[in-house]
Amino acid sequence: MRDSLSRPASAKDAPGFSDAAHRWASAGAFAHGADIYDSVRPSYPPEVTELIDAARSVVDIGAGTGKLTASLLCGREVLALDPSRDMTRVLKNRFDIPVWRATAEATGLAQDSVDAATVAQTWHWVDVRAACTELDRIIRPGGSVVLAWNTLDVSHPWILRLARIIHSGDIQREGFLPEVDDPWRIERELRCRWHQNLTTDEIFLLAQTRSYWLRSDEKIRDRVAENLRWYLFDRLGFAPGQLLSIPYRTDAFLLRRP
Repeated sequence: MRDSLSRPASAKDAPGFSDAAHRWASAGAFAHGADIYDSVRPSYPPEVTELIDAARSVVDIGAGTGKLTASLLCGREVLALDPSRDMTRVLKNRFDIPVWRATAEATGLAQDSVDAATVAQTWHWVDVRAACTELDRIIRPGGSVVLAWNTLDVSHPWILRLARIIHSGDIQREGFLPEVDDPWRIERELRCRWHQNLTTDEIFLLAQTRSYWLRSDEKIRDRVAENLRWYLFDRLGFAPGQLLSIPYRTDAFLLRRP
């Protein structure tokens, strides 16, 4: 079983869902677990927010616990929303900004109310056509959207296998393009690589922030933890508590209307 994890990296542009109900059920896993998410999920390279430097008002959609929100605050009016009650609880504790529960398809904002929107680690959960229509409604003429993803850099073989064990990161091929709908077009792509320092203990916590873990029962979670212990300590020979440099890949896209 462990050897079967060493198959080629994903060739997909997006994770696959059988239907909208499957997508919503998978996204609904983030109804809890926000504190662990906030402790180990990484923030974003500064180049992501530089894509919307000219925007003075921004809404961070699917903000989670504020991993991108924090970098938006300097010199801007920032609003943040997320469908998860647990995520918005952490957001409200972290930032003195307007925070509410809503989705990309129905933000609750007035027409032409912001200069830009950011959608980080979220776009693969949304109904693209409905979200693009809503973004067109709420963003002022001349405004923009940034879509962004942090994923484990599975070009490293040991990270590819780690991603398979914890069901994380290997959902989009290198160089993928996200689906967008009218009236939006991809104007610019940003691709960069970087590292996050995590201890082996924190990698176990990272596994607990994935939708697969959050929606699984105890039997499956025990199996994931057992495979992860074997991989980190027996196969790779890391010591408990050892600090590791984890390679990540960021893919971000600036959208504008023609």
